[in-house]
Amino acid sequence: MQEILVLYYSQHGATRELARLIARGVDSVEGCRARLRTVPKVSTVCEATAPAIPDEGAPYVERADLAECAGLALGSPTRFGNMAAPMKYFIDGTSAEWLSGTLAGKPACVFTSTASMHGGQETTLISMMTPLLHHGMLIVGLPYSEPDLAATQGGGTPYGASHVSGLKNEHPISEAERRLAIAQGRRLAEVARKLAT
Repeated sequence: MQEILVLYYSQHGATRELARLIARGVDSVEGCRARLRTVPKVSTVCEATAPAIPDEGAPYVERADLAECAGLALGSPTRFGNMAAPMKYFIDGTSAEWLSGTLAGKPACVFTSTASMHGGQETTLISMMTPLLHHGMLIVGLPYSEPDLAATQGGGTPYGASHVSGLKNEHPISEAERRLAIAQGRRLAEVARKLAT
């Protein structure tokens, strides 16, 4: 059984829901299983630490998750057109994995949620791709053969699944955004399976 790491940070729940949908797509591929993980918040107080186990949601990611995964789906909400600080903080701490080539040759995809239609979805997705490329990962996008990509009224880009939540997080994930997230997870798992053979 190949495990695909679905690693995300979510503050208001939309990115977490996208992660669950991507995991559903991964789980739909025979021989593949999703491993949901998150990263802790970054404190403005240098001495403060997060509890070892989150109060709710997925467990925190560990280095073993990176080594054991056959592929990686990385998700973060948009912060001024970039990934959120907690995800960046985690990625900045993966130098040992970079030096050892832990992620080299593994497939990866990215996903995000923004408050507004032009809130930086694509730049956030690209900001997450850059360190993955430095790790030697193979980026898996969403092709336009997915009909919802051309017809969506909210999120959805060839760079990765996305969602437009609204300024007060009032918009649930649409059916089109849902289908695209599931398709992305399925595509990532299928690529991981092909690379394993």
